[in-house]
Amino acid sequence: MHTALLTQATSSALFPSDLNVPPLRKFADAATPTIGSVQSFAKDEEIFAEGDRAAFIYKVLSGVVRTSKLLSDGRRQIDAFHLAGDIFGIEAGDEYRFCAESVGDCVVGAYRRSHLASLTGKDAQLAQDMTMGMMRSLVRAQNHMLLLGRKSAVEKIASFLLDMAERNEDDRALDLPMSRTDIADHLGLTIETVSRSFTQLERQGIIALPSARHVLLTNRAALERLNA
Repeated sequence: MHTALLTQATSSALFPSDLNVPPLRKFADAATPTIGSVQSFAKDEEIFAEGDRAAFIYKVLSGVVRTSKLLSDGRRQIDAFHLAGDIFGIEAGDEYRFCAESVGDCVVGAYRRSHLASLTGKDAQLAQDMTMGMMRSLVRAQNHMLLLGRKSAVEKIASFLLDMAERNEDDRALDLPMSRTDIADHLGLTIETVSRSFTQLERQGIIALPSARHVLLTNRAALERLNA
């Protein structure tokens, strides 16, 4: 892992404006210079572990991060996939309830939790950005609970693809960074069921699969009906 302290000189390169990351002047004006850092992680590298002290809140700058929990029977449940611009690691308590790992190479911004409280108290825009990030996370968590409890396997895959499309620049062509195993652990399915569901959607002409991770949404209306 490579870590760099946030400085005014690196703000434009490390925090592009289209990611809506709080401007570096917020950090430069603070009493403590080391409020945040930019951290790079390789594929499958751990960002934090379940039970670690929740000292930082993170924002994905590039790549994808998965947050997951290992269940008592050894199964893994992936809580969420966090894409560029998403905030993760927000906890009500003092410890992380999930572990976080990079799906592929990724870069994240790490903000000291203790300093964010004072910063958001002084900056309404920063407070709004954080609040909106938490609200989006809550909505996704609620949708995920519904998905796990009430939908069939094919409906789960349809919901997953639509969610990824809505968060992607091209809403009809997806390059999925996560493996079928990751998707299975996220949706509460087996790998075999995930593969069968993809094949079923392809045979019905709803999606096309040029490769295992490249998905074309050829009939979005049909996907929307499955997701209804």
